[in-house]
Amino acid sequence: MTKRTQPQTLRIGDIAQLLGLTADTLRYYEKIGLLPRVVRSESGMRSYGERDISRLRFIQRAQKMGFSLSEIAQLLAMRDDPQRARESVRQLTAAKLGEVETRLHELALLRNEMRLLLNLCQGAKAGCPIIESMNEDAGPKKRKTARG
Repeated sequence: MTKRTQPQTLRIGDIAQLLGLTADTLRYYEKIGLLPRVVRSESGMRSYGERDISRLRFIQRAQKMGFSLSEIAQLLAMRDDPQRARESVRQLTAAKLGEVETRLHELALLRNEMRLLLNLCQGAKAGCPIIESMNEDAGPKKRKTARG
């Protein structure tokens, strides 16, 4: 008769360190339902298993892709039946890609504006074109009227 081994479990501090998370983050994920209620020892310590680690790694990868916690909750719900959920996952990912592309466009415009301001700054004789540019954008544009 062979001895059956218990699946390896980790305590909250161990799993936090393993995954580069904080214990508070793990508790929060459990609180909002991203992580199911974790098994607790008799002393009340949380005990994480391989399924929990897999789920947490999924959450981390989804976050790196830019998905919000709400979107990740949707993805996790679809994770159990990926074949049936394929179209929903595809639509969610396509929407996220659109957001990323918009953000990339905005970042390219920002990069160009900063390059321009740096060039203007090098040739400036007085004042600071960078500060002046930010001051112009800080408040509502004043319209020139016929009176002045």
